[in-house]
Amino acid sequence: MKAILTIIGKDRPGIIYQVTEVLYKYNINILDMSQTIMEDKFVAMINIDMTEANADFSEIIGAFDALSKETKLEIRIQNEEVFDVMHRI
Repeated sequence: MKAILTIIGKDRPGIIYQVTEVLYKYNINILDMSQTIMEDKFVAMINIDMTEANADFSEIIGAFDALSKETKLEIRIQNEEVFDVMHRI
């Protein structure tokens, strides 16, 4: 399964490290990534492949929810199919 991971929050060192640490823990591969800084805000969208993930989707969502609370970043993960349907016009 592929998914889209979005990250938004105040820019600071270590954001990519903390997010990719979770991806590594669950054996999730990054397929594509786009990031930018908008004024003082960090904004990123990461396309990930969860085919070889070593946990179920709900556990991974829980890990990113915990990281979101810890870092005060808005971190969301969505199944790519759901994301595509939501953004289709």
